[in-house]
Amino acid sequence: MDMEAIYEARLDLVEFLVAATHDAPGEAFVEDVLEGDVTGPSGTVNEELETGFALLEEFIEANRDRPIEDVVDDLEVEYTRLLVGPRPPVIPHETYVREEMEYLGEGLPKVKASYGAAGWSPPENYPEEADHVAVELAFLRYLIRSQHQGREEALGYQRVFHEEHLTHWLEDCALEIAEKTNETFYEAVGHLLAGYNEFEEEIAMQVS
Repeated sequence: MDMEAIYEARLDLVEFLVAATHDAPGEAFVEDVLEGDVTGPSGTVNEELETGFALLEEFIEANRDRPIEDVVDDLEVEYTRLLVGPRPPVIPHETYVREEMEYLGEGLPKVKASYGAAGWSPPENYPEEADHVAVELAFLRYLIRSQHQGREEALGYQRVFHEEHLTHWLEDCALEIAEKTNETFYEAVGHLLAGYNEFEEEIAMQVS
């Protein structure tokens, strides 16, 4: 098993998902997507990832020859409608999806505590709250990078983060994105997010 290739695939996919959910895609990001630069784990991993990559390829084929600025404009409009609003159909925050978590009471402090325990804090250029999907994915990216650098405890932090947070909401949010979008790109993002969460959870749960 080529562990280096697995790390590269894990990091490449989480980088894509952070960028896709953090803000409306910019021109450089869309160009990379249309050039097929997004990769994932080799072989058949799970159904959601397969569906997501098939939809991403469908998006690429449909938009490869269009002016890049037109593609960017379309995705900006849909990102805003879908995830920003006003009154977006999907609110990509853990404390919203998990009805038992109070936003300021129980929710945000617990998310921030998970970050602090691992020695991480959200980048200053992230305007979203700590429980936003892009921020939680950025934390997951940090943990994977830490594992790649040989910090064995990072896998334990990831297991706990799945147990206490991601397992309880990320798949529901991801599939809601896929269901409520009008753009093939975000349908792909939703399925890739669900499949990636499942893939990473399986890795993390190897820790006893």
